Amino acid sequence: MTERGVFTATGASIEEAIVEKFKVGLRGQLLRPGDDAYDGARKLWNGMFDRRPGLIVRCAGTADVISAVNFGRDNRLQVAVRGGGHSFPGHSVCDGGLVIDLSPMKAIRVDPAARTARAEAGVKWIEFDHETQAFGLVCCAPHAGTIVRRTRQRMQSRHSRLATSNPNPATSLTH
Repeated sequence: MTERGVFTATGASIEEAIVEKFKVGLRGQLLRPGDDAYDGARKLWNGMFDRRPGLIVRCAGTADVISAVNFGRDNRLQVAVRGGGHSFPGHSVCDGGLVIDLSPMKAIRVDPAARTARAEAGVKWIEFDHETQAFGLVCCAPHAGTIVRRTRQRMQSRHSRLATSNPNPATSLTH
């Protein structure tokens, strides 16, 4: 196995021309072992997992996600999907397969009149919280860990101000 080789779940190699054709069709980056950004893109916050995927697609939009899913399926690759990289058991990275990295997808759209917001898959709660609070909206995160603790602290510090305009701040924003 060469450093830049890509192998299927059964151990068969994927031709370089197929990988290059896939790369040309992406708007985002395709990273491989040896690329400058590869090591940073494969690492997780949970240092117990040190996996080395054959390819990492840093998706720039929905079309990249669709292409990556199709490429993984068509080439019988093990696939891992990474949003914020907070998968405690390390499911957001795999050895030898394809990581579909959604972390570059950070668009957030807030509709203050409808009191709704939409966020792409790479948005972290702290980023979502920042954008919605600009419109006086808050959202409770169904997530554990430091992300929620920070959000909860911000919500508590702003609760009295928000409670005067809305008696139930947890319902200020709907999904």
